[in-house]
Amino acid sequence: MRADRLLSLLLLLQNRGRMTAPELAAELEVSVRTVYRDIDALGASGVPVLADRGPAGGYRLTDGYRTRLTGLTDTQAGSLFLAGAPGPARELGLGADLAAAQLKLQAALPAALAGRARQIRDRFHLDAPAWFREADPVPHLAQIAQAVWDQRLLHAHYRRPRGEVRRELRPLGLVLKGGIWYLVAAAEEAVRTYRVSRFLAVETAPDGFERPAGFELAAYWQESTGRLDAALHQQTAELRLSPLGQRLLPMRFGAAGARAVADAGPADADGWVRLRLPVESEAVAVGDLLRLGTEAEVLGPPELRRALAETVTALAGRYACPPHGRDGQEERDGQDGP
Repeated sequence: MRADRLLSLLLLLQNRGRMTAPELAAELEVSVRTVYRDIDALGASGVPVLADRGPAGGYRLTDGYRTRLTGLTDTQAGSLFLAGAPGPARELGLGADLAAAQLKLQAALPAALAGRARQIRDRFHLDAPAWFREADPVPHLAQIAQAVWDQRLLHAHYRRPRGEVRRELRPLGLVLKGGIWYLVAAAEEAVRTYRVSRFLAVETAPDGFERPAGFELAAYWQESTGRLDAALHQQTAELRLSPLGQRLLPMRFGAAGARAVADAGPADADGWVRLRLPVESEAVAVGDLLRLGTEAEVLGPPELRRALAETVTALAGRYACPPHGRDGQEERDGQDGP
């Protein structure tokens, strides 16, 4: 709405000082012509906006002028909880509310604290997604978030590894973990977790629902991830690790690897240590442990060591021979010829 935009324009000039029309247009996501009209509207309403001409020109407020129109709307106040994660705020449809809330909060601060807030913003930035992975496409996230806010039933079409299903969900909360959005929802009298990118379609029903008595999203998430961790880590591997392997393990195995290194036994003369590492199923563990290369030796359990030995033997046999297939055959034919 124009009233909200005029207030945001006023707060931008108050918080940042002189700004050009293109800079204001970029911040407000409007055209430069709209900025000109809004500046005229502010002046007509009695706000002392000055226009400085020249290369260093722009718009600014008369020295000493400050507005106290800094009341937050409900959505703006709620968006402050995402102040450290502007990307997720945009995905939830709260990007504009977050920007407006931050402007109002900064305008309400004393000058010294406002300067400190600007320094923090300039020096620290939270980037939620994990490295080397594209963000999940989440076209239905904003609609799901609205259903969470309004406590409305969702009729959902969801893709599972075993096939597609349709569910009536009671959405209880959203969680952002490692750059991936998850919906926690009640379905068929059980609370489950759904990856938001796997929703093929959602429809918000007009009917509301009652949240389960005593349900706390953070507590559920902690318990749920604990169960998942216990289910995934089905056995414990005994390893010898080189000094480089000790640095690689937390990078390859996350928190479990970091804990294993911290609890490792004393190093031998060459710097190698022995430790115990929770791993997933044998097939998954073989692939994960091979990523450590020659910096690790699996001591046990025997079946895991044997599986690794068989895999390494097969790889050695494969790479000891010339490449198979049409291109490899042509290469050998060319080498054998006159």
